[in-house]
Amino acid sequence: MGNVDDLLVLLALVAVTGLWLKLSAARERAAAEARQQCERHGLQLLDETVGLRALRLRHVAGRRRLERCYGFEVSIDGADREQGSLWMLGDTLSELRLPTVVLTPPAPVATAATPASARSVEPATNQPGGPASGGNMVPLRPRRHSGGDSLH
Repeated sequence: MGNVDDLLVLLALVAVTGLWLKLSAARERAAAEARQQCERHGLQLLDETVGLRALRLRHVAGRRRLERCYGFEVSIDGADREQGSLWMLGDTLSELRLPTVVLTPPAPVATAATPASARSVEPATNQPGGPASGGNMVPLRPRRHSGGDSLH
């Protein structure tokens, strides 16, 4: 009976090795998909790797298939770390979750009610009297008084 036990241990070892190789190849495909999706969405994939986070069974075309979730970290501007994840069904991407990019609101526009000391004045560099190149700011100049103390 010693030969049968040795054979079962050997078969179990071969099965575990085959499963490990199959999961490693699937992880490499998921890493390539994460790189492609990050490039498409203008994000930077940090550490250039993904990690298996979850497994679930899913019904697809009347069959149960194993779906794998891989987690990874991305950076929006190079100074942050955000979580992302993707679900792979076989070799295809079935779901992608990336962080939401929150844009900062534009600076408030100076109005007539804003005191002159709080208004920002951008000097025109290219054209006299015109806005600076590359920007949408128009320089503000003090109004000349026509005389008198009236407001009109």
